[in-house]
Amino acid sequence: MGEQTINLSKVKGEFKKKVEEMLPEGNFNLCLACGTCSAGCPATGLEGLDPRKFLRMILLGLEEEAISSPWVWMCSMCQRCIYACPMQIDIPGLVYEARATWPREERPKGIRGSCDMALKHDTCSAMGASEEDWRFVVEDVLEEVQETQPQFKDLQAPIDKEGAEFFLNQNSREPVTEAEEMVPLWKILHVVGADWTYGSKGWGAENYCMFLADDEAWEHIVRVKVKAVEDLKCKVWLNTE
Repeated sequence: MGEQTINLSKVKGEFKKKVEEMLPEGNFNLCLACGTCSAGCPATGLEGLDPRKFLRMILLGLEEEAISSPWVWMCSMCQRCIYACPMQIDIPGLVYEARATWPREERPKGIRGSCDMALKHDTCSAMGASEEDWRFVVEDVLEEVQETQPQFKDLQAPIDKEGAEFFLNQNSREPVTEAEEMVPLWKILHVVGADWTYGSKGWGAENYCMFLADDEAWEHIVRVKVKAVEDLKCKVWLNTE
């Protein structure tokens, strides 16, 4: 990501205190430095850091060095470290707050771009697909399957079916770049007789605004999705991501 230009002098010495106030269950001071968190972390070793080192740097007052490291953007927020940690320390929560200290324009372009694309339409598609694009792709792919695979001539991929039991989200990339990848899940749902629907709104499964540590945008995306589920009166929300 190149040389960082972030000025963290205003938060130096205050970051740990702020995080402890926001995450009172974080238990950051309980770290045993055992390294269990790092053993199963997919980001271990990247940029010369791992969860244990990152936490120890914060605890030892090396806040600026830890927060400004590109490593904070390599955490997937999988929370594996929390479950592995004998003290259940919330390291992803710490990473999230570290990301939030970065000026938005300095945050990774890819994540930022995907977040901004999801905000373009109420589809919440990280690829920026509109409701019209989404409906066209689903109907086109469904028609092709029905015509070329006789055993699935009755296959359905409903959109905006009110009262369906399941509201299904979809990975945003698939309908744009690899639409045929949507079909296997349709077939599974068809075979088991599931009562399901997509929404014309809120169908995008990801929320890159969460990974961007943009609270306002993150909340907006979630609210759009929740409203879509509630408007269709679905009982269960199935998110594929």
